[in-house]
Amino acid sequence: MTRKMNVAIKVAILGSGNIGTDLLIKAMKSPHLNCTMFAGRNFNSSGMKKANSLGIPISDRGIEALLAAPDSFDIVFDATSAVAHQAHWEALKKLGKMVIDMTPAKLGSMCVPAINAEEVLRAGAKNLNMITCGGQASIPIAYALSQVHKGIDYIEVASSIASRSAGPATRYNMDEYIHTTEEALQQFSGATHTKAILILNPAHPPIDMQTTIYAKIANPDLDAMRESVSGMVEKIKSYVPGYQLIVPPTIEGGRVMVTVKVLGNGDYLPPYAGNLDIINCAAIAMAEMVATHG
Repeated sequence: MTRKMNVAIKVAILGSGNIGTDLLIKAMKSPHLNCTMFAGRNFNSSGMKKANSLGIPISDRGIEALLAAPDSFDIVFDATSAVAHQAHWEALKKLGKMVIDMTPAKLGSMCVPAINAEEVLRAGAKNLNMITCGGQASIPIAYALSQVHKGIDYIEVASSIASRSAGPATRYNMDEYIHTTEEALQQFSGATHTKAILILNPAHPPIDMQTTIYAKIANPDLDAMRESVSGMVEKIKSYVPGYQLIVPPTIEGGRVMVTVKVLGNGDYLPPYAGNLDIINCAAIAMAEMVATHG
């Protein structure tokens, strides 16, 4: 793809919850993104108040506000719910707009920037599905393992996040979260069987996001896997600064185990909300690629 210089693309954010508001702050920090609309359903939400205080145009008409002003944006971040995204995508694709889906709706091209960003953009995908927070944390590691050992039989990922960082949409979409993460793990790693687990930890003070990947691999080459995982971690850190490798590939109970932790940037949400930060950082990275590459 060719690179364009000094380009700012117009983005709209649909959903005024924590994810949408954090996306707004991240977009405002980017020299390549210009937020032109922040749309939700409740003018009294903290997200709406924050956007208004920053001088961003706001609306409580949700998707209707975007459909009424299609020339005001090029990309939509949909930070609502998997069910709502189905209707939103039906409307937005008729306008030819690109949608970056923050929900586990599985309607578009599954995207992990460190693995297939250029591939999905070259293919002309208009609906980019950012999978799930656990997916963005674990899939790159599973992919790195699969580059050393083909035909992995089983991969399991367990993500622990602070209960306070799991909002209503996360809780409502729990089934979709599990199914989407498992399907994406299988797609990117080629594993025959996959399993995803999400643990909401109510501990106080809140815990940081931590994800452990387990893989059943015959005759594992630890040195090669550690090199592959280390390279992948550096790729992820280029757009998720708080991504950390805690336990490199290790044999535990007859399985290969890898553990990572994610600390948030603290742009809008506290650092322990790494689960929200990683998926938002991935989405912003994709939008910036659209803006800077032709």
